[in-house]
Amino acid sequence: MKNYYEILEVDRNASQEVIEKAYRTLAKKYHPDLQQGADKQDSTEKMKIINDAYDILSDSFKRAQYNERLKTEELKNQTISIEEQERILQENYALKQEINRMENIQLNQVVDEGSIGNMGRVLSEQIKAARQQAYYDAYIQDMQNRGYKIRYKRSFKYYLKLLVAIIITALICFLIYQIPPVKQFFQQLYNENYVFKAIVDILKNTFSTGF
Repeated sequence: MKNYYEILEVDRNASQEVIEKAYRTLAKKYHPDLQQGADKQDSTEKMKIINDAYDILSDSFKRAQYNERLKTEELKNQTISIEEQERILQENYALKQEINRMENIQLNQVVDEGSIGNMGRVLSEQIKAARQQAYYDAYIQDMQNRGYKIRYKRSFKYYLKLLVAIIITALICFLIYQIPPVKQFFQQLYNENYVFKAIVDILKNTFSTGF
């Protein structure tokens, strides 16, 4: 994909005035009528590319679309090979092993007598957990910088908590609905508001037919 900013020799954040000035300068430099001999053919091709670049960058809508395509292309070019990914994972694993080895050495040096020893072990374990979390965060950030999207696998405990929260919310709503003024309000809303009534009827039919 051609980089029109490089063709016009301007910065990616250049204003329209700068782009206009750059185009005029290049047009004067490469215009075929100002060239002679073999240079005239080369200037014709060069001028065609310059005109294409100016046509895109001088139009705000076309420029925005081009910027998105250029960004996507650059991200694709940043994609690393499987071998490179394996090498990075191995390096990260080796680094993690070295950190664990050093932490084990520190744990073995802690005095193992009375409350002082226990406090030392607790403190060392906290330091170890903090370092492991920092290592994990750094690894995730590194992979995101390389263009990867991180997906987190939800545990069964997460879905169980979500289900319990939904059930509790539904129960609370049901209990609130049993309050006479609230119940009367929704019944009146159902009778007077056709949109609300249509939504409720759809839900009733859905649950009654078992989806």
